[in-house]
Amino acid sequence: MTNSSHTSSYLSDGQALQLAENSNLSQLVEMAGQIRDQGFGNVVTYSRKVFIPLTHLCRDVCHYCTFATTPRNLESPYMSIEDVLEVARNGAKLGCREALFTLGEKPELRYRVAREWLNEAGFKSTVDYLAFAANRVFEETGLLPHLNPGNLTAAEFNELKRSAPSMGIMLESVSDRLTEKGQPHYGSPDKIPEVRLQTLRDAGQAKVPMTTGILIGIGETRRERIESLLAIRKVHEQFGHIQEVIIQNFKAKENTKMSQAREPSLDELLWTIAVARIIFGPQMSVQAPPNLSPNVLPKLVAAGINDWGGVSPLTPDFVNPEAPWPHLRDLGAETAKAGKNLAQRLTIYPQYILDPNTWMDSRFHAPVLDLVDSEGLPREDEWCPGDPIDPPEGELQRIRSVPSVVSSEIKAIVQKVHASELLAEKDIVRMFSARGDDFSFLCQAADEIRQKVNGREVTFVVNRNINYTNICYFKCQFCAFSKGKLSENLRGRPYDLSKDEIQRRVKEAWQRGASEVCMQGGIHPEYTGETYVDIVHAVKEAVPDMHVHAFSPLEVWQGAATSNLSLADYLVRLKDSGLDTLPGTAAEILDDEIRATICPDKINTEQWLEVMRTAHGVGFRSTATIMYGHVEQPINWARHLIRVRDLQRETGGFTEFVPLPFVHREAPMYLKGKARKGPTFRESILMHAIARLVLHPFLTNIQVSWVKMGHKGSTAALNAGCNDMGGTLMNESISRAAGTLHGQETAPNQMIDMIRSIGRIPKQRTTLYQTPSEDLKLRGLDAGPLTDIVNTPARKYERKRTHDLVKNQPIDLINL
Repeated sequence: MTNSSHTSSYLSDGQALQLAENSNLSQLVEMAGQIRDQGFGNVVTYSRKVFIPLTHLCRDVCHYCTFATTPRNLESPYMSIEDVLEVARNGAKLGCREALFTLGEKPELRYRVAREWLNEAGFKSTVDYLAFAANRVFEETGLLPHLNPGNLTAAEFNELKRSAPSMGIMLESVSDRLTEKGQPHYGSPDKIPEVRLQTLRDAGQAKVPMTTGILIGIGETRRERIESLLAIRKVHEQFGHIQEVIIQNFKAKENTKMSQAREPSLDELLWTIAVARIIFGPQMSVQAPPNLSPNVLPKLVAAGINDWGGVSPLTPDFVNPEAPWPHLRDLGAETAKAGKNLAQRLTIYPQYILDPNTWMDSRFHAPVLDLVDSEGLPREDEWCPGDPIDPPEGELQRIRSVPSVVSSEIKAIVQKVHASELLAEKDIVRMFSARGDDFSFLCQAADEIRQKVNGREVTFVVNRNINYTNICYFKCQFCAFSKGKLSENLRGRPYDLSKDEIQRRVKEAWQRGASEVCMQGGIHPEYTGETYVDIVHAVKEAVPDMHVHAFSPLEVWQGAATSNLSLADYLVRLKDSGLDTLPGTAAEILDDEIRATICPDKINTEQWLEVMRTAHGVGFRSTATIMYGHVEQPINWARHLIRVRDLQRETGGFTEFVPLPFVHREAPMYLKGKARKGPTFRESILMHAIARLVLHPFLTNIQVSWVKMGHKGSTAALNAGCNDMGGTLMNESISRAAGTLHGQETAPNQMIDMIRSIGRIPKQRTTLYQTPSEDLKLRGLDAGPLTDIVNTPARKYERKRTHDLVKNQPIDLINL
């Protein structure tokens, strides 16, 4: 999906108008399809909605319309709020996300009965009642209102923006000729083109994402259609708020003055869709209603649309009641015939969701974020990292299913990998948008490389996590470790482990077959470089042969700065003390645009890379990680992967890459309504698969985090390019503090069973991918239960002034 809300002029107005003389339909359709694919790839969207006709009364008398009627044909001038909510609740049960409010134009200006009903119900106007009904629907069902009330004033837009994240008005046509006597808009003051264009401009001024479009076949010429499209484009270029352009074909209806009018031909519809796409370019969503052309849907896709509009599993199309909605299963099948994947969207389009401060009232920010993935499209299942529910069966099947229609772009990108070409940022971003057969193809391409590089073996290490303190003076917005809930013994009270407790855990881990302790903690304001040296000494004193995998780049940075040593000198000091390898945590997203939001006081991207570059230079090996699924987008993932790849090409020091999906439950930025609830399962699998493709052949081990992905999610990742299951952990505090419920330990026998369940060969390893001793392996298999841990209460310490603490400082401050 495109992330830009503005469209550039693909053609000048003059060039666009010349298209009125172009009758080469096949040429136009081919050009339009290519342009559409530049912006939307192989995805065609729709919105699952309920249709709420708040009132059928209207002051206009359009000669083709059966939606509007007179009071004598209605039991009530308006739907009651009880009826509105019943429809919305039933729609929510069927998985709808949108409540489309459609109504006539200001009926109270024409009908006394409408004025009386509004007055008795306590509303000043139809718009006033619409705001009330939309608020109730959103508050009680969670459906997002989309409002089509006709022409509005600037003040009315500002009022309604608090009730709905998007609105719409069909321009229909800019031809004044159609308002003359004998024409379809005669007697309809709200269909005067300049009135409707002013409404679109007022919506833009109010920063309201708008739907608009044209109605074809009501007597307009091809040139007038193009003039209408250009008028929409001009407004959009000024305000950037038109989220879709609908090309709606006129359907003759009984009991209207146009019942005998000729409907536009299929070729006329295809011509108009193609011309609209060419005029608006690759970034604008172009829509055609599927129920108005039920037997030719692949042709509409070929002509350049990327959206079907709203489709309801519950309510009819009240504007075109003679045209039933297609079943979503059938719509997906017809879309697939055109070589595209059907994906659900919300009523507000992705590019506006991704810029909420500009386009949405603050009340919608958190609820909308809760509904979407990194591209701004809806999550289509309930799976979240850390939650104890199975991954969606459909995605599990797609990982292994044989793809039938794969987009040429995706094939070309994978071919680059096979040809040993470095993938560019745009290639990686494109892969992260993969759905359907493209998703299957990427998973299998990654797994083929895994098979060639790693064979059928899946490795794991028996280790123990020791988090020596949960006191931290940094304010990372994703971290719940130092902010967890006392009642669930996640963070508990502030602690700072004693040397005795560290050594007890190390000895117990060795007795239970561990070859490694992984040690990290909060950045305690009283910790210095000497503290980290003492921690290493404590481990080696307890068990000299235990591999110490410890200290994130942030901790190394802290240690160097507080020791008045350069990075290189301090890392040598740690090495001499017995430190063996470094974890590549604190990377989060290696893009300062994102770090400024989630961890502004932490080391920046270049500083993280400099720690790792220096560590590799003095002989350390390390891992590399990414923590994803919160506020960032695929372009940030791409930059992260490229930076890891480039450093690996330079140093060769990374042993494995570890995707860490964001666990949202207790994360501060999620609780504040400022983050998504982790990546979707599709995104999580893609992260592992794409990492394999991007990092090949430079980094050969891709690890899956079972504590975040769960056992079923982890085995799925093993079929999408992963070859390593990481550690057994024994204790896990950080992810548990964030809310994961996948446990603290996966014992060696469980690892073996999981790996064998998918026909792979389990292999226990050391941190550096060597084979541990048989004695260690046997101890791990025979290990008894862990002794309860003791978190040594932290003693009171003097809080240092901010300028005494080490935060995001320039590199030259510590390269002394």
